[in-house]
Amino acid sequence: MFGDLLTLTDLTGQEFAILTVIVVVAGIVRGFSGFALSAVVMASAVLILPPVQLIPICWWLEMMASLMMARGGWREADRGVVLGLVIGSTIGVPFGLWLTTSLPVEVSKMVVLTIIILLAVTQLAKIRLPFLATKPGLYGSGFAAGIVTGLAHVGGMVIALYVLSQDAPAAKMRAALVLFLFLGALTSMITFLWFGVMDQTGAARGIALAVPTALGVFVGQWLFTPRFATYYRPLCLSLLCALAMASIIRTQVA
Repeated sequence: MFGDLLTLTDLTGQEFAILTVIVVVAGIVRGFSGFALSAVVMASAVLILPPVQLIPICWWLEMMASLMMARGGWREADRGVVLGLVIGSTIGVPFGLWLTTSLPVEVSKMVVLTIIILLAVTQLAKIRLPFLATKPGLYGSGFAAGIVTGLAHVGGMVIALYVLSQDAPAAKMRAALVLFLFLGALTSMITFLWFGVMDQTGAARGIALAVPTALGVFVGQWLFTPRFATYYRPLCLSLLCALAMASIIRTQVA
């Protein structure tokens, strides 16, 4: 049975085991922070699979996590703002996917890891961009998130930067991220199918890894404590920087 699973996912036993550990950790991070699932997967698993093959996997993982967390996001998030972000993102995703499918694999890896580090450092530095609080900033942030989603499926980190500019409470920011990731996943599926990125192998990998991801999300939600909410984001962002830097070093050494 396990052999059939490896055949469907076109992975070795070692690759599948490593990916399983990665998605469990990523699920835990998503469970208590509300974002960074795809970023953790990309920053870690890019040494196993190229970004264009990780994108469909991340879609299934994000959908699983979003279904588990969407109810709270719908209650607490500013739905008008999230809708504007999703519209912008839907327009931006094809541009990002076009870049991903056009770039050489090694170049796309470096682009993905660099984007993750830049977005993480920007948030760690608590850089606020006043322009983002305007109506053009809303749709512009969504568009940028779409491009980054097409490149590395880490659009949630761009949205986190947008929400940071609103100086919103941590709970509201977490809810907006959760709802955006859920609605954004629904719209991006069409583009992934159009570009042929979501193929049978990618879907099989994503579905197979969705179960351990769900376990991680459940653990992360269980670990979430509101009084420690201010510490979760810096911890997750620091972890992302470390993982991405480690992957860059491994890529260069290899």
